Amino acid sequence: MTASPSDNPRAALFSAFGCYVLWGLMPLLFMGQHAAGFDALEILAHRTVWAAPVAALLVLAARQGGQVAAVFRDPRTLGWLALSTVLIGTNWGVYVWATTHQATLEASLGYYINPLLNMVVGLWLFRERIDRFGWIAVGLAAVGVLLQALALGRPPWISLILAVSFATYGVIRKRVPVEAQAGLLVECLLLAPFGVVWLLWLAQTGQGVAFDDPVHWLWALANGPATVLPLALFAWAARRMPLSTLGFIQFLAPTLQFAVGVWAGEALTPLRVVSFAFIWGGAAVFAAGALWRRRAERRALAASAEPI
Repeated sequence: MTASPSDNPRAALFSAFGCYVLWGLMPLLFMGQHAAGFDALEILAHRTVWAAPVAALLVLAARQGGQVAAVFRDPRTLGWLALSTVLIGTNWGVYVWATTHQATLEASLGYYINPLLNMVVGLWLFRERIDRFGWIAVGLAAVGVLLQALALGRPPWISLILAVSFATYGVIRKRVPVEAQAGLLVECLLLAPFGVVWLLWLAQTGQGVAFDDPVHWLWALANGPATVLPLALFAWAARRMPLSTLGFIQFLAPTLQFAVGVWAGEALTPLRVVSFAFIWGGAAVFAAGALWRRRAERRALAASAEPI
């Protein structure tokens, strides 16, 4: 029997690469809007507003509308998703501000350390084990963050806020029994009213760039699919391929973000290069550990399948 498209590992791999490439190149979208006159708050407002209808379409396609309705009937689940909404809204806002204020390099650092922070959170909250690869990766990342602080002359707040907010967001979403698309739609519906109020105020005071001409409207509308599509691709891939493989691929996004920051002419001092070298070392050790564990699992599975 031939495999269906949904069971195709190559399709899952392309989806994983697709989501991380889109996340990695997203600073270009925000930089383009900023060059067209949008400020960070207006971009964030459009992101919250136009993500909602795109997320709704995905929920309808996945037939998860019942889950969304169930969330609004369950105060406990809704409360947890309200907290995750605050975290993802903070993450989006800080990221938009960073990419429109010559701080994309610092933002990329946050997403390099995020998977390493996830390991520490897993040890602390879920009693997950960290092997020698993990501890070496975390140690290298810690040195990189310290050197980054020395290079900037201050703690790398953008990196830390992005990493902590997204790691905490992941913990909450791991505990809430709601599918990815349904949960995202609930979060968008909770965020959208704030975005609508802000955009109405901008329109009333004549400060809204999106209302100037059709090209600006296209810039604004692009925030919807740019926000939702990568997450949908990630959710689709995560259900069809090993998380260890995803853990290896996820470093593609901050690498592309770093390249965009360099391309945009952000300051890259020798000390910052050294700090990123430690971060890249930690990422490489993390990826090597994931690959080693995957191969060990395959060897164990093959050994168990051998006849006695």
